[in-house]
Amino acid sequence: MNTLTDNLDLFSEGFKNTIILFFFSAIFALILGTIVATLRVSPVTPMRALGTFYVNTVRNTPLTLVFLVMVFGLPRLNFPNPGFVPLAIIALSLYTATYVAEAIRAGINTVPIGQAEAARAIGLPFSQTMSLVVMPQAIRAVVPPLMSVLIALLKNTTVAAGFSVMEAGAIRSNLSERGYPAMQSLLWVALGFVILVFLLSWLQRTLEKKWAVS
Repeated sequence: MNTLTDNLDLFSEGFKNTIILFFFSAIFALILGTIVATLRVSPVTPMRALGTFYVNTVRNTPLTLVFLVMVFGLPRLNFPNPGFVPLAIIALSLYTATYVAEAIRAGINTVPIGQAEAARAIGLPFSQTMSLVVMPQAIRAVVPPLMSVLIALLKNTTVAAGFSVMEAGAIRSNLSERGYPAMQSLLWVALGFVILVFLLSWLQRTLEKKWAVS
C-alpha cells in the first residue's frame, strides 16, 4: 500500500491524463469513424475508394509509427506544434477511427437492404437514408464491438508514455526513479486499468439493455 499512498500525486496525475487522452480520442474517433464508415458504403466510387484507402493504410500501420509521424514528422513539414498531449490525441483518434469505421460498417451490413430501398423509394437522398434509417439500426448492433474498440483505445493510451506524455503508462518509470519496486508499481497501474475497463463494460451492458430490440 505504501507504493500507492506515498505517490498519490503521481497516480492521480497519470490516470487523469489517461482519462483525458481516452475521452477526447474516443469522441474524435467515433465521429471520424462514422464518417469513414459512410464513405465505405457510399455509392460514389471515389468516396468509397477514399474510405478504403484510409482504413487499409492507417489500420495496417503500427500505432507507434503513427505517433512518430505526429510528433516528429509534422514539425518537419512546418505544421504548428500544439504540444505532446494534443498530438497524442490526434494519433490515437486517427488510428482508432479505422477500427470504429469497420465496426460500424459491419453494423450497416446487418441492416436489411430493403430498409434502404424503402427509404430511397420515398425520395430520401443517401445522406438522409444513412442518418435516419440505416445508422440508428446499425448502432444498436455494434455496441459490443465498439466498446471492445474503446477498451483497446484505453490501453493504447499507454503508448503516449513513450512520447513525453505523463499518463498511467509512465507511472512505473517515475516510481522506479523514486526507488519503488517495479512489480508493485505495475500491479497498481494494472488495477487502475481493470477498474476503468470494468466501468466501460458496465456502460456497454447499460447501452445494450437500453437499445435492445424487442
